[in-house]
Amino acid sequence: MSSWHFHPKLHQSMKIAYIVESFPVLSQTFIVNQIVGAIERGHEVHIHPIGIFHREDDLERIHPIIKKYRLLEQTHYSPSLPVNYLWRILKAIGLFFVYFYRGSWTCLPTLNFFKYGRAAYSLRLFYQAIGLLSDRQYDIIHCQFGLLGSLALIYRDCGLLQGTLVTTFRGFDVSSLIEQQGSQIYDRLFVEGDFFMANCEFFKQRAIELGCNPQKIIVHGSGIDCQKFAYRPSRIASDGKIRLITVGRLVEKKGIEYGIKAVAKLAATYHNLEYKIVGDGPLRKSLQRLIEELQVGHIVKLLGAKHQEEIIALLAKSDLFLAPCVRANSGDSDAPVNTLKEAMAIGLPVVSTEHGGIPELVEHGVSGFLVPERDVEALMEKIEYSIEHPQEWLSMGKAGRARVEAKYDIEKLNDELVKIYEQLALKKSQSKLEHLITA
Repeated sequence: MSSWHFHPKLHQSMKIAYIVESFPVLSQTFIVNQIVGAIERGHEVHIHPIGIFHREDDLERIHPIIKKYRLLEQTHYSPSLPVNYLWRILKAIGLFFVYFYRGSWTCLPTLNFFKYGRAAYSLRLFYQAIGLLSDRQYDIIHCQFGLLGSLALIYRDCGLLQGTLVTTFRGFDVSSLIEQQGSQIYDRLFVEGDFFMANCEFFKQRAIELGCNPQKIIVHGSGIDCQKFAYRPSRIASDGKIRLITVGRLVEKKGIEYGIKAVAKLAATYHNLEYKIVGDGPLRKSLQRLIEELQVGHIVKLLGAKHQEEIIALLAKSDLFLAPCVRANSGDSDAPVNTLKEAMAIGLPVVSTEHGGIPELVEHGVSGFLVPERDVEALMEKIEYSIEHPQEWLSMGKAGRARVEAKYDIEKLNDELVKIYEQLALKKSQSKLEHLITA
């Protein structure tokens, strides 16, 4: 948190809309945690995935908490957008009549291509708007990622959403997206959006550099459920193996190729290594080729995507967590990585990089080590040091657990988030009252 000051509680249930790209997404448990936190604290939640080409992940693999809280019943999907433009127009006409009883005519302002350009004449805005017809009036509209804040602003202008607009910046939206679309993409959002959050100080400062009012943005980190990640003192396994693990999407910014190269160099000396990589993504084939080229297929294994319970079990059987993150060529960067927090909560010492928001989480030499990005030799040296000094695992693991409990416990963060919502709603109510008095 920053200098945000809490005032007396609002003492009433709020109606909160979460605007997301897709739902559920296996790699975005941080969004699920916030949604569940609001529900547990007595608030009504509506989830609006406004991605129009992709739906939710395989429902057989979704996080169990989504089933437990029946979140799909509170999720309002937009109709899929046909690729064929003629079929897209015909389907839009059909949707207009099918949803007429729910006010589909109110979606027509989204077709103003003079104002909204390509997003309007492509019908993307119209299709997304249909998914918002379930309800309009909210106390809080919380947009997960900056670009969704800009879209929600359009829908608020059109009368399809009403409420205090909160936008969270999480990484690519203030890094690679800026490289692609320019530093002006949030100019209007920074003026008309009500409040902003960033998941680390690194991205907060980036948003301020782009034009966000420093008085309207705070740091609110992504939390984890520390109770789910039971602390386990690190020690060498009875079979003598040293088990390394990385958990993350197989994309450039995770730097996994550098982890593989470092382990491959160490494999010539240390024959008891085992390196498991959990996650999936566009680089899977190229990483598998790299493993084969380096002839370490017997040591390095790509396990694919796993749900949280499977990840917890794998972490509990590991000795050292690697997160060799890098700034991607696109500019994409990472905040304090949730999988790093999970590993530290379990008690694993970590080796990571001086990248993005990671130094806000990992204390170099205390809970692990940080090395320069893309530096295979430095990465290898710190892994080797960790292997050679297992007596330090316990103290590093304890320090990591303490750090996560202090800064990233989901219950504490959800309490703070709901207080923020309450203060924003209270401020809105007081503003309306003042307006009525002076009218």
